[in-house]
Amino acid sequence: MTKPGVLVISHGSREQNWVSLVDEAVHELASRMDIPVVSSYLELVEGRLIQDGITALEDQGVTDIVVIPLFVSSGSTHVDEIAYAIGAKAVPDMETDLAPFRVRSRIHFGAPMDDDPEIAAMVWDKVRELSVNPAKEVILLVGHGSRHDLFRRRWEKGINSLARRVSEVSGTSADYALLSPGDVRDKVTAWMERGCDVIVAPLFLSEGYFTEKVIPNRLEGLECRYTGRTLLPHPLLPQWMESQAKLLLQSLKS
Repeated sequence: MTKPGVLVISHGSREQNWVSLVDEAVHELASRMDIPVVSSYLELVEGRLIQDGITALEDQGVTDIVVIPLFVSSGSTHVDEIAYAIGAKAVPDMETDLAPFRVRSRIHFGAPMDDDPEIAAMVWDKVRELSVNPAKEVILLVGHGSRHDLFRRRWEKGINSLARRVSEVSGTSADYALLSPGDVRDKVTAWMERGCDVIVAPLFLSEGYFTEKVIPNRLEGLECRYTGRTLLPHPLLPQWMESQAKLLLQSLKS
């Protein structure tokens, strides 16, 4: 007999507020599902790591685990190593220290956010208050990026497509920049020289070091608009996770 469950995996943080925002979103997801839902973290959240989540679901008799990687991009090396360690792929695309998990269940691995239309709507919602004259503005999505070529290309593919979706939903121009490689200042400067007002939208799950320290440091001295508001909290995020889960669950029935 098949008994499915959902395992949401995100990075984790030492900052309790970061963890709380993720937990609240997953709790909302759980309230919409009639199967077990567990939130787990790659690191930094003691007692709630990925193995803890797998064990918690299997202790409830779950035979099929639907995994939702709560990451903003397929360019994250973490998504790749988690997929490998949990048994969703035979070989990682990059060497990892993450040891394989103990898994008895069948694994059904989902996809990160990338350019999903609901994510574009969330990005626009977070910066909408900064928009004054859309015809003269550009929304610059800023993501983490990667120093590894394969993963950087994945980052660029996803965030470039997401920027197009944000442009469609907002009526403004949109572009992207990555912290690694560090082209944020160059992108902002180039758009300012073209006479555009730049609105910076951080493509991060929750507020923390990168949104509070790194991005403001890169923007220092530049006349652009930035509030640091991240994707969470937002009612569309549990909705996005629910859509992902139901898509994977549907494949169990086919």
